[in-house]
Amino acid sequence: MWYLRKLARPIGALLLTSLAAGLLTAIDVSVAGAALPGETKEQMDRRMAWWREGKFGMFIHWGLYAIPAGEWKGKKVSGIGEWIMHRGNIPVEEYAPLQKQFNPVKFNAQQWVDIAKRAGMKYIVITSKHHDGFCLFDSKLTDYDVMGSPFRRDILKELADECHQQGIRICWYHSIMDWYQPDAKGANFPKYAQHMRGQLKELLTNYGKIGVLWFDGEWINEWTEEQGRQLEQYIRGLQPDLIVNNRVGKRKRSPGDFGTPEQTIPATGMPGWDWETCMTMNNTWGFKKDDHNWKSTEDIIRKLVDIVSKGGNFLLNVGPTAEGLIPQPSVDRLDAVGKWLDINGASIYGTSASAFSRLSWGRCTQKPGVLYLHVFQWPADGQLVVPGLQNKVRKAYLLADADRKELETARADDNLVVTVPAKAPDPIDTVVVLEIEGEPKIVQPAVAQVPGKPVTLHARDAYTHGETIRYESGGGKDNIGFWTDPKDWVHWVLRINRPGTFEVEMVYACPNVSGGSQYVLEVAGQQLPGKVDGTGSWTQFETHKLGTLKLSEDRHALSVKAKNLVGEGVMNLQSIVLIPIK
Repeated sequence: MWYLRKLARPIGALLLTSLAAGLLTAIDVSVAGAALPGETKEQMDRRMAWWREGKFGMFIHWGLYAIPAGEWKGKKVSGIGEWIMHRGNIPVEEYAPLQKQFNPVKFNAQQWVDIAKRAGMKYIVITSKHHDGFCLFDSKLTDYDVMGSPFRRDILKELADECHQQGIRICWYHSIMDWYQPDAKGANFPKYAQHMRGQLKELLTNYGKIGVLWFDGEWINEWTEEQGRQLEQYIRGLQPDLIVNNRVGKRKRSPGDFGTPEQTIPATGMPGWDWETCMTMNNTWGFKKDDHNWKSTEDIIRKLVDIVSKGGNFLLNVGPTAEGLIPQPSVDRLDAVGKWLDINGASIYGTSASAFSRLSWGRCTQKPGVLYLHVFQWPADGQLVVPGLQNKVRKAYLLADADRKELETARADDNLVVTVPAKAPDPIDTVVVLEIEGEPKIVQPAVAQVPGKPVTLHARDAYTHGETIRYESGGGKDNIGFWTDPKDWVHWVLRINRPGTFEVEMVYACPNVSGGSQYVLEVAGQQLPGKVDGTGSWTQFETHKLGTLKLSEDRHALSVKAKNLVGEGVMNLQSIVLIPIK
């Protein structure tokens, strides 16, 4: 895995009112993506249906690197476990003999599939061959495979058979880059490419129906976009229903069927395209014996919900030991996620992205006529405010309540208020179900002017647009941060009740070395340009006057956009204050 991969996403125009799909984040994944040449949209939808329905899969990184487990010749090697050959500068002639030590006598395919199934995972993606070139399957094209190890069992065959038996989709990860094959570099690469095709033919003809071919290592100079397109065409000739990730090619969105953000959740999803976040459960993909930095069950469940609420799938990794065991901390967390899904699975499987652009208390997923409100921060007063929802509510209840006892709902301005129990039934994520009439109709909530008082636009009420920009809280921060791309931007919706002239103040922080970026504030056809002054640090906030504006009695969208980037980030923007001038 290349853990520093980043994806760029175009951001569309904004509307203050959103019907059905919602603002930016709300996409229906049943229509996302682009069909193959000669394939209709309906045919693509049928091919992608199981994957879009499933949402949650298990990634397995396993190979010879599990033997050293992050240590070589008595010394720890930094970085992720499966890259030890590269990180440790280990020559092929020293690394390859690990094959003669590979004997995972505790490997049990049924046990692995049982773990995935208990966790609520619908598919498994396992490394058929990682960058080190070692194959976990019986390949007739190389001796550097599992059949040349003391184990002498086709691991992929056993796992595929068990998956087919238990109704789990089996999928292959396959590295384009290969550190073992001498022809995989330079002028002899075409010879290696033919070898790779041969192995892919083995993987797609000897193991039954395969769900996904998940490529990686495409960043090498020898690989081209055209080679990717040709390879995709070739493997689809072997299995026409195959789903292929975008890393078969060099570009972000073509070829392939879905995007692959790694170790990150795009702030607004990937509108208009299928995508899947792949992520480790600790800090490594392949097993490292000293990596005990495990994500909590709460973190994993909320990441799953966050991803699905933005229209994506979640591919969560396990790194088995050299003996063939999935580490117990991974099993414990997966079992806990599975228990949550046993109760709340209807709010995950087969859902589409949120109808809301943001929710301060959690996330939302949806099906036709149903909104699933995932409440992470339970309201202390028992009043759950659903911002901007205009639809008539037929019924509200807790998903965990088998009796579906109805919850009281009421209107408050543009918002819906649901009266919920005083204590959250599930402190990680309690799901409130709203059965509604029609497609979701959402009006962006506005920050309302209180006559005679300044209008304060807090960072927590902002709508962010871009890959890195986001709201930050805690540790002295309550601001829009990670503004590291000048194309990212932010906006608020405000409602002016008394028109007039307003003095504008910006409250932001920026280290002196990163000062100097230019930006522009826009509202109601007016622009106020500005330049970021250094304040000393990212948490030392200062107030800066920007100028004056005239605003009518109306709803307005106020945006701040960067014109350039001088330092590490544009600024940490805490608030904008509009002060009425008498």
